[in-house]
Amino acid sequence: MNEERVKDADQRRGEMVDYQIASRGVKDEHVLNAMRKVPRELFVREVDLGLAFFDGPLSIGFGQTISQPYIVAYMTEMLSLVRGDRVLEIGTGSGYQTAVLAEIAREVYTIEIIDELSLGAQEKLLGLGYENVFFRIGDGSEGWPEKAPFDAIMITAAPATMPERLMGQLADGGRMVVPVGRFEQYLELIVRKGDEIKRERLIGVRFVPMTGRIQKEK
Repeated sequence: MNEERVKDADQRRGEMVDYQIASRGVKDEHVLNAMRKVPRELFVREVDLGLAFFDGPLSIGFGQTISQPYIVAYMTEMLSLVRGDRVLEIGTGSGYQTAVLAEIAREVYTIEIIDELSLGAQEKLLGLGYENVFFRIGDGSEGWPEKAPFDAIMITAAPATMPERLMGQLADGGRMVVPVGRFEQYLELIVRKGDEIKRERLIGVRFVPMTGRIQKEK
């Protein structure tokens, strides 16, 4: 990418953050700065380069999508991340949300069930210099128990019901953001305080369904 194209992408990314994200209420400066920095244009298919800064989801193949920028920023803000946090991400996808998390958190553990997507994301993220991201190919609904507990869990595919197994991998004071539902979906914020679990319904969304073992559970 030549210097002129880089400047154009930087400008369009800045406008994306100003007009699609900050203007809609996202205030966390860590999130806004991460959204300005991470080159979303590198995480979309070449055929969709012209839509890289469009506020909508885009296909990344294999029946999966890269979420719209606003939703990426909103979900990240809801996690209330600080620099020392360890984050579990379920659904690496293109790696875009992973990169945004990695700009803020100390470590990001990300799981993707589709081999090709994980390998593609690994290549992009390692090429961009993210050394605080750790990858696993497998069933995200099982989580990453040997690395638990996590300060935050981000789920980017929708289980039909609340993922109890993943909730058990939250640290005390940990936060989880998850889209829940099969036909009608809502983002939920889960906060663990000792043995108490608090749930808050946020906004309506539309995500691809979570696959793996959880798909067989009622």
